[in-house]
Amino acid sequence: MSAQDFLVELGTEELPPKALNTLADAFLAGIEKGLQAAGLTYSAKQVYAAPRRLAVLITELATQQPDRSVNLDGPPRQAAFDAEGNPTQAALGFAKKCGVDLSEIDQSGPKLRYSQSIAGKPTSSLLPTIIEDSLNDLPIPKRMRWGARKEEFVRPTQWLVMLFGDQVIDCTILAQTAGRESRGHRFHHPESVRITSPANYASDLRAAHVLADFNERRQLISKRVEELATQHEGTAIVPPALLDEVTALVEWPVPLVCSFEERFLEVPQEALITTMQDNQKYFCLLDADGKLLPRFITVANIESKDPSQIVLGNEKVVRPRLTDAEFFFKQDKKQKLETFNQRLQNVVFQAQLGTVFDKAERVSKLAAFIAPRIGGDAQRAGRAGLLSKCDLATEMVGEFPEMQGVAGYYYALADGEPEDVALALNEQYMPRGAGAELPSTLTGSAVAIADKLDTLVGIFGIGMLPTGSKDPYALRRAALGILRILIEKKLDLDLIKTVQFAVTQFGAKVKSAGLAEQVLEFIFDRLRARYEDEGVDVSVYLSVRALQPGSALDFDQRVQAVQAFRKLPEAAALAAVNKRVSNLLSKAEGNIAHTVEPKYFDNANEFSLYSAIQQADQAVVPMSANRQYNEALTRLAALREPVDAFFEAVMVNAEDANVRANRYALLARLRNLFLGVADISLLG
Repeated sequence: MSAQDFLVELGTEELPPKALNTLADAFLAGIEKGLQAAGLTYSAKQVYAAPRRLAVLITELATQQPDRSVNLDGPPRQAAFDAEGNPTQAALGFAKKCGVDLSEIDQSGPKLRYSQSIAGKPTSSLLPTIIEDSLNDLPIPKRMRWGARKEEFVRPTQWLVMLFGDQVIDCTILAQTAGRESRGHRFHHPESVRITSPANYASDLRAAHVLADFNERRQLISKRVEELATQHEGTAIVPPALLDEVTALVEWPVPLVCSFEERFLEVPQEALITTMQDNQKYFCLLDADGKLLPRFITVANIESKDPSQIVLGNEKVVRPRLTDAEFFFKQDKKQKLETFNQRLQNVVFQAQLGTVFDKAERVSKLAAFIAPRIGGDAQRAGRAGLLSKCDLATEMVGEFPEMQGVAGYYYALADGEPEDVALALNEQYMPRGAGAELPSTLTGSAVAIADKLDTLVGIFGIGMLPTGSKDPYALRRAALGILRILIEKKLDLDLIKTVQFAVTQFGAKVKSAGLAEQVLEFIFDRLRARYEDEGVDVSVYLSVRALQPGSALDFDQRVQAVQAFRKLPEAAALAAVNKRVSNLLSKAEGNIAHTVEPKYFDNANEFSLYSAIQQADQAVVPMSANRQYNEALTRLAALREPVDAFFEAVMVNAEDANVRANRYALLARLRNLFLGVADISLLG
């Protein structure tokens, strides 16, 4: 079957840069879907995306749709005809569905059957519908109309290229009649560009100062920015999202180095970086020590004969923004950071839970409670908690919300607060997302845990639990953040006592009955998902959860030990034994004795198991107490042989009540050894 290359390019006004890649990928996916549905084969695909165009190149696309047959089964013969042989409504309905007369239906088999051979259509006749359907299915939240036209798209359309081999596809889509004329760079080559062939699309446009390939532009910008940064003895900050956005803004990228006055470097560099990245789409430069240099890189969309004019223009534009940041910084520093708490007394955190200042006071007391329990300083943690929300009332954070915590750090240092107290004002928000950075100080860790726990307890306490789709206070993220800090920083905090302390701070503002248990359940439930992501079997989590450890670190250490234990050859048998023992003990009548009396043994295997348990007890109890859970379970694995021998030779429910009770006591001793780590009877 013959094949030809196919090109479609839709020209528009400037497309939204943050959505360009998504639109391009969806355009290609929609075309592929249409080609596959039509049974059209091809050898390769390529998507192009630039500010004023979306294009797809399909290489070696079949020129003819293959013939296909349609076989439809209808009702059984006995249901299709009555006793006199007349067709029923079922038969007539089937014929109508197939669009033919009943006489054309095959009636020879057990069921009515309609077979039809459908000749394939020329690909050129199918392409307009495939392209139109793909464009209609693009993920565009809000479409626009332009002029008096009824057509809707993300931006007004300007031209349409559709070439199949050397043939222009005759069609009109989104008010544009297809042709082979594209357009070059808006300034370098404003006249139309004739696309000589689909395969020459990229090179034809390159000659007109348009790099249509998004990835090519991205790599060019990245490489040139890195080269310019090196020339100026710096390193460029190139966030992937910013690089993508800049790539989507230009057709012919020309990176240029600009500068600003050194006096602005007295302002916290995070504020300068934020305004230059978010508002101006600049790449900032850092020196070898990570300090901001008074230079930045802009990416022009034109190759100017006098680049200095572009540089001066960008320097002129950025100056007012940096001046604003400088002004806010100086205004805020006219008063002590702590005084901003006065403003927060009038800012509501949550209507039922009080003001932001009320929250800061609770966080202060809770952080002071937590700090000494994780090896930190209660006084410093309390101080950091009291200052934790102050910068929310500053001019700097009012203008640059991303500076919350960071601004507080700089202002606290300026006020002479200890380094860890200042750091804690930023670290309270850590981790800011999955896998993000954790607090570096114990003071910061205490405040971060306190802040998140206060929110959890308060919001749960007024009944605003997160649902499957809504979690406005980010309670799941808060719980995961607490767990990550405690586990990854190896901080041994009793969450049961800590949550209870947090509950008491709210007083009558919350319904305290059962609240602590509810919050703890929510926090530890987050561990289940964490372990599933790590490949830990859910039964391992459940075996530890059954013991309800209060420390997240202890919980994790037990889980890791049980996960390792599951790989031992003895694990499955011992898990089964624990399950059997658990069932036996649950059915035992009366209280089970705490001590085992050897005088009631009447079988050598009882003596053997008792001896093995005593030896294991002496070794394992100290291990469990010291949280050497791996070693404890490895040692307990040695009990498999005497346990198996016991159950093979001994009837637990003996007729003699004393013998029976003694055997229950022996099994209870065995089970308690394992319960020092986890309930392995739950292992699957």
